[in-house]
Amino acid sequence: MGELFTPTHLIVIAVVVLVLFGGKKLPELGKGLGEGLRGFKEGMKGVTDEVNKPADTTHTKPEETVTK
Repeated sequence: MGELFTPTHLIVIAVVVLVLFGGKKLPELGKGLGEGLRGFKEGMKGVTDEVNKPADTTHTKPEETVTK
């Protein structure tokens, strides 16, 4: 079947995007995409920081049950 992203495929995709959105909208689309990726990276950084954070070392004494 071949590779999906050969240079000719990328050129065709670029031409179709240019025709659909026009030259004036492309910078706006690029800016929006960049801001979205930046927000995603910041969100992922927060998640990985939370996962890698050392666990709380304070131990609580388990409640004793009273039997009658």
